[in-house]
Amino acid sequence: MAQPKLKKRLGDLLVEEGIITEDQLMQALAEQRKNGRKLGATLQGLGFLSEDDMLGFLSRQLGIPLVDINQLRIDEQVVAKLPEVHARRLRALVVHDDGQSVTVAMSDPADLRALDTITGLLSDRNVKLAVARESQLIESFDRLYRRTKEIASFAEQLQEEHGDSVELDIGLSGLEAEGSEATVVKLLQSLFEDAVQVGASDVHIEPEEKLLRIRQRVDGVLQENVLNEVSIVGALVLRLKLMAGMDISEKRLPQDGRFNMSIRGHSIDVRVSTMPVQYGESVVMRLLDQSAGILSLEETGMPAELLPRFRRQLQRPHGMILVTGPTGSGKTTSLYGALSELNAPGKKIITVEDPVEYRLPRINQVQVNTKIGLGFSNVLRTTLRQDPDILLVGEMRDHETVEIGLRGALTGHLVLSTLHTNDAITSALRLIDMGAPGYLVASSLRAIVAQRLIRKLCVNCKQPHEVEPRERVWLENLSQQSLADTQFYQGTGCQNCNFTGYKGRVGVFEMLELDEPMMEALRRDDPEGFSAAAKQSKHYRPLAFSALDYAMQGITSLEEVLRLVEQVDLWQGDA
Repeated sequence: MAQPKLKKRLGDLLVEEGIITEDQLMQALAEQRKNGRKLGATLQGLGFLSEDDMLGFLSRQLGIPLVDINQLRIDEQVVAKLPEVHARRLRALVVHDDGQSVTVAMSDPADLRALDTITGLLSDRNVKLAVARESQLIESFDRLYRRTKEIASFAEQLQEEHGDSVELDIGLSGLEAEGSEATVVKLLQSLFEDAVQVGASDVHIEPEEKLLRIRQRVDGVLQENVLNEVSIVGALVLRLKLMAGMDISEKRLPQDGRFNMSIRGHSIDVRVSTMPVQYGESVVMRLLDQSAGILSLEETGMPAELLPRFRRQLQRPHGMILVTGPTGSGKTTSLYGALSELNAPGKKIITVEDPVEYRLPRINQVQVNTKIGLGFSNVLRTTLRQDPDILLVGEMRDHETVEIGLRGALTGHLVLSTLHTNDAITSALRLIDMGAPGYLVASSLRAIVAQRLIRKLCVNCKQPHEVEPRERVWLENLSQQSLADTQFYQGTGCQNCNFTGYKGRVGVFEMLELDEPMMEALRRDDPEGFSAAAKQSKHYRPLAFSALDYAMQGITSLEEVLRLVEQVDLWQGDA
C-alpha cells in the first residue's frame, strides 16, 4: 500500500488552512505534553475544532474518502479479516473487500504505525483507506464483531469431543473448568458476551429434532442463530443448572434459578427458567445488568406532565399504587425508580419479590419461596407486623394477596405493586374480579399507572414518512386534532440499527387517579359506571395518546403506535 502521508506536520497544516490559530496550536502542544494524547484528540478536547472539521481536513489532505459507517451495509465476514483486538486498538474497520483490495476505515489515517500494522495483517490484499468518526467505529465493533462464528465453532468442537450424546459430569458451579468441561464453558462465555454486546434482555435456548435455536431478544424483538449440533443441548443445560443452583437430575419438571457473573466489565444477574419440551429442555435466561444501576423516574421516559402527579401520590402516607402492563413492559423498573426516591432513613421499606431483581441499601427485601411455603400472602402478613411505612409487593397474584395488600393500604401503609392488565381502567376492575370487595378497592386504591415499551426510531436512518389519507383520518379521530401539518417519520434501516429502523425503547404511560365518581362506582360494583367516570377524568390520557405524542415528535413511528393500539385494544371507538 502506498501510504498517504501529510506533507507537513498536522498542527502546521491546520494553522495554514485557518482551522486553528497559532496560539491554539501552542496551547494544544503544551496540553499534549501533559496528557500524552494525539494532537487531533487534544485539539478536539480543548474545543478548538470539531470532529467533523478534523475528519474533513484529513480527507482533503490525504485524498481519501470520508465515510459514514452507519450508512454502509458491511459484511461480518469482511470485518473479520482484521482481528477484533487489533481493530479496537487501532480504531480501524474493514468495510469493503472486492477480492483484490480491501477498504479500511480509520479514525486517524495519518497514524503511520497503525498503517504499518494494518498492512502487515492484511498482506494478502491491497489496502485502501477511508476516514470515519471514532464514535461510529467504536459502536460498530460491538455490532459487527459478533460471537456467532465463535459460538458455532465451540458447539462443533463440543460435539466432536463427546460424540452425538453429550452428557458431561460437571462438578463445578462457575464458569471455570478444565479438560473436557472447558469447551462448554467457553461456549457459554461466548454466548453471554454476544448477548451483552448487542444489549439483549433475554437469551432462549430451544432444541428441535435436528437443530438448536439460540435466540436473543433485542429491543423487544427476537434475533435467531441456528446451530446444527443439537446434541450439545444436554451439556449446556447441565452447566446452566449447576450455575443456577437447580436440580441436575430433574428433567421432567420446570425449574427456576439464578446466578451472577461478570461480562465485559458488567455485573450481570441471570435468571434461568427451564422447561421440558419434545426434544430436551428449553432454557430462557433473563439478563439484568446490575452495573447499570437503577433508573430515575425521569430516565424511565415518564412524561414531564405526569411526573409531579405520580410523585404526589408517592408522598401520600397510605393507600395503594399499582403499576400495570404485560411482562417486559418496564413495571419493575418504574417501581424501583419510585423506591429510590422514597428510600430515606426515616422510612421503613419492605419489599416482597419473586425474584429480587436489584439489591437496594436500607430496604428489607424478601425473596418469595413457594417450595417452603414462603408465598406472597404469608410474607405479607409478617411484613405488616414489622412496622413498615412502605410495602412493595412484586405482584398481585391471587385473592389473598390482593385483600392483604388492600387492607395494609387501608391501615396506614403505602403499598406499591404490579398487575398484569392491559390498561389503567381495567386494573381496578381486575382487583374486583380477583375477589376483592368493591368498597375495599374504593377505600384503598389511590392511583394506577399503566405502561408499555415502544421502539424508538434509529436517529441515523429515520426519514419523513408520507401518511396515507385513511391513516391520517384515523389518527385525527384518535387525537381529536388536525394533524395536517405534522411530519411523521419511518426508519429505513442502517448499520447502526442492524437494518431494523429502530434502536432502543422508550416508555409510554397513562395514569389514572381515583376520584369520588370512580370510587362511588366501585362501591356500587358498577364496572360500566367506573369506566365511564375514568374516561371523563380531567387528567386521564390513554396509552395510545402517549405513543402518538412520541410519533408526532419523530421519536417513534406510526407503525409502533398502531401496534400498541392493537395490544391494548384502544380502537377508534374506545379512544
